Amino acid sequence: MIAFRLFTHLLLLLPLFTNTVIAQTDFLGSTTPPDHPRLLLLQNEEDKIKNIFKSDKTWSAINQAILTEADNMIVLATLERKKIGRRLLDKSREALRRIFYLSYSYRITNQKKYADRAEKEMLAIAGFSDWNPTHFLDVGEMTMAISIGYDWLFTVLSPTSKKTIREAIISKGLQPSLDSNANSWLKAEHNWNQVCNAGITFGALATFEDNPGLSKQLINRALNTIGNAMKDYGPDGIYPEGYGYWAYGTSFNVMFISAIEKAFGTDYGLTKHEGFLNTARFLENMTGPSNKPFNYSDSGPNGELQPAMFWFANKLKDPSILWVEKQRLLTEDSKLHVQNRLLPALMLWNGNWSLNKIKPPEYDLWAGNGKNPIAMMRTSWTDTNAIYLAAKGGSVSINHAHMDVGSFIMEANGVRWAMDFGLQAYETLESKGMSIFGRTQDAQRWTVFRYSNLAHNTLTFNNQQQRVSGHAPLIGTSKSASFLSATFDISAVFKGSVASAKRGVSIVNRKYVLIRDELETLGETTTTRWSMLTPATVNITGKNTAELTMNGKKMILTVREPAVVTMKTWSTVPPNDFDAANPGTTLVGFEVYLPSLTSTALSVTLTPVADRYLKFEKIKPLHGWK
Repeated sequence: MIAFRLFTHLLLLLPLFTNTVIAQTDFLGSTTPPDHPRLLLLQNEEDKIKNIFKSDKTWSAINQAILTEADNMIVLATLERKKIGRRLLDKSREALRRIFYLSYSYRITNQKKYADRAEKEMLAIAGFSDWNPTHFLDVGEMTMAISIGYDWLFTVLSPTSKKTIREAIISKGLQPSLDSNANSWLKAEHNWNQVCNAGITFGALATFEDNPGLSKQLINRALNTIGNAMKDYGPDGIYPEGYGYWAYGTSFNVMFISAIEKAFGTDYGLTKHEGFLNTARFLENMTGPSNKPFNYSDSGPNGELQPAMFWFANKLKDPSILWVEKQRLLTEDSKLHVQNRLLPALMLWNGNWSLNKIKPPEYDLWAGNGKNPIAMMRTSWTDTNAIYLAAKGGSVSINHAHMDVGSFIMEANGVRWAMDFGLQAYETLESKGMSIFGRTQDAQRWTVFRYSNLAHNTLTFNNQQQRVSGHAPLIGTSKSASFLSATFDISAVFKGSVASAKRGVSIVNRKYVLIRDELETLGETTTTRWSMLTPATVNITGKNTAELTMNGKKMILTVREPAVVTMKTWSTVPPNDFDAANPGTTLVGFEVYLPSLTSTALSVTLTPVADRYLKFEKIKPLHGWK
C-alpha cells in the first residue's frame, strides 16, 4: 500500500515534466463525487429503469435483449491483447460492450453470475502489457470500459480484484494521458478529443477517492479541452465528420456530460456550446425513407439506433427528434441492437418516452452552415416512397473528409438512386503501406478511388481534383412546399479550374428533383464532367436522357441544359490494387466542353418514372431560388 501511494504521488508530479501546458479553469474546486456507484447511474436508481421496462413492452424487449446478450457473453473466452495493424481498438470496443452489458445486467437483476464474468474480463484486461497508447482511442475506450465495471460492481468485487483493476486504470489509462507524446487529442477538433476525454474522465471518476488530486486535474483538463471539439457543432448543429463519426464522437461526448452531471450536479455550461443541442435535429434528418443515412465522408452505408438521441430529447423536451429512433425500435428486431456497445445507456436515457407520443417533425427541410454545410429535404416523414434529397458543401480539409464537395444523394419510391460509397476500411489500405489521413493537396489519401471527386455525385473539371484548401458555404434555402431547395457556392474547391461554380439542389412540386449548376469558365476550354453514382442498372436512352432501373422501379435522368452534351457511364472497377471492390454500381452522367470566359448553366432532373409525363416547371436561375 505504501508503494502504491508513493506511485500515485509520483503521478501527480508527472504532468510537470511530460504534459503540454494548458491553461485551466478549476471547475471542480472542492467538489467531490458521491460514493460508488457514481458513473451514470447512482445507487438505487435501478428502480427507475425497472419501472419503465415493466410498464412498456418496447423497453422490456431492449432490457431482455441486453440480459440475453450478457448470458451469451458468460461463456466467451476473455479478450486477448491482439492488435490489428496499429490498433487494439476492436478489443477496446468489445471490452466496453461486454463490461457495460454485464455490469448493467448485474445491477438490474442482482445475479452475481454477471458480476463474476465482468470481473474475470476486467482482470484479463488489467493484465495486458498496455492498452496501446500509441493509438489513444484504444486507451480511451478501454479505460471507460473497465471504469464502468469497477464503479458499478464496486461492492461485489474482491479487494484483490479492486486493487488490480484500480492500478490498471491508473497506470494504463490515466498515466499515459499525461504524456505529451500521446495526448495531442487534447487540442483536436474531432472525435478523438471527445472519446479520449470521456474515457479518461470515467477513469478519474472511478478512482477519485484514491487519487483526488490527480482525478480533479484530469477532470478539469477534460472540462477545459473538450470544447475544442464541441465548438465544431456551431453554428447550426452539423457534425463535420458525418453520420458515422457523429455516432462515435457525439455519443462519447454525451457519455462524458452525462457522467459529469450525475457526479457533480452540473454540466459546467457544456450544453450551451453553440449548435450542440441542435445536433440532434441534424442527425435525425440524416436518415432517409430507406432507413439509410447520408453517408458522406468516412461513414458506413447503414444506420443504427442511437441511444444518445434520447439524451438529447430529454434535454430539448422534444420527442419529435426521436422519430427515426422510434422506427428502428418498432421495425427492427431488438437483437440487432446488441452489437451497439452503448446500448445499456439507452435504458438510462430513455426518459420514459412513450413511443406513441413520438410524432414526426413538422418541417420538410433542414439545413445549416458550419465546417461542412448540409441541406436535407423530403416530401414526407411517413411515406417510405417519399423523395429524399441531401447535399453538402464544406471542405476537403476536414477530418475524414472526401473530395465530395457539392455531392448529393437522392431516394424515391423506396430506392436510393444517387448513392455514396462512404468509407473504405482503414486497415485494407494501411496494411498495403498507404498513408490515408493526410490533408494536403498531394496527400496519398487522394489516390484512393472512393475518396476522389471522380467517385462522387459532383463536378470534375479537366479531370482535376478538388482543392483541399477551399470551403463551400451554404448560401441559400427555400422551405416552400412546392420548391424545397438549397444552394452552395462551391467555387473555392475548384479554384484554378473555373472562375465560379454554384450548385443548387431542389425538390420541385414534391414530384421530381432538379440539380442546377451555374459556372463561369477561365481563359481556356473546360471539359466538365457531371456524374452520379448509382446502384441501379443504367441505360442511355437518348442524347440527353438515361433510364435507371432497380427493384422493379425506374427513374429518368434528363439533362435539361445545355442542349448538347455527351451522355456517359463510367466504370467503378477499382483502378488500383489497394482500392476496395465496388460491385453493382455505376457512374452515370455526361461530359460537356465549355468555351473560355463564358457563363453556362447545367440543369438535370431526376424523375420517378411514375411521374415521367408530368409538367416540368421553367428552370429559374439560382439567384431566384429563395
